Amino acid sequence: MKLLGLIGGTSWVSTIEYYTLINQGINKKLGGLNFSECVIYSFNFAEIKKNIDAGDWDTIFQMFKKACDALTGSGAEAIVLCAATAHNIAERLQKETHLPILHLATATAVEIRKQGLQKVALLGTRFTMEFDFFKTKLADHGIETMIPNEEDRAYIHASIFDELGQGIFNATTKERYLSIIQGLINDGAEGIILGCTEIPLLLKPEDIPVPSFDTVQLHTQAAIDFSLS
Repeated sequence: MKLLGLIGGTSWVSTIEYYTLINQGINKKLGGLNFSECVIYSFNFAEIKKNIDAGDWDTIFQMFKKACDALTGSGAEAIVLCAATAHNIAERLQKETHLPILHLATATAVEIRKQGLQKVALLGTRFTMEFDFFKTKLADHGIETMIPNEEDRAYIHASIFDELGQGIFNATTKERYLSIIQGLINDGAEGIILGCTEIPLLLKPEDIPVPSFDTVQLHTQAAIDFSLS
């Protein structure tokens, strides 16, 4: 089994989900008392959020580079960034580390293509929705990306940091998300990407009338496959 290096704390709520799913997946494959061999580097999310708000991605990069170096020194054989937004610096990190970084958007794109969809809507933080790091990976696989309107993007972004990332899941928030999703479907979305690690904790596949793509599930499966390869 290959040793995984997880970079988490962004937020701790989603990091728990990553840790749980990876261990469950390993055990499902191997049975008995077999579980994941992994090392976790967990940030104080307040420090990450402060630099995100300041638009200081260079400092964030240095923080993640330090984490990658620590995990490399601990014997990790691949890096898993346990948050979608963190993938904004994934390509830059990949150039600075010798370990493969298992990319969340690539895992998502592969599954969307398997289902034969060509046009999907992406939900996540403002950075995930508006920056190119996720949409470019989808475009590489021939997938067109839709995003919510400005007002809805602002709502989703705020709810992730003010509620979901703190483990708060309100019925009214879920209703608003479902309303946003229905509008995107009406505009032609064939599927919905739950592109933030906390959103699948709020919404389940049965809530959404078209195929949905839980990036945490897909990303952790890629990590499991690598670990057992």
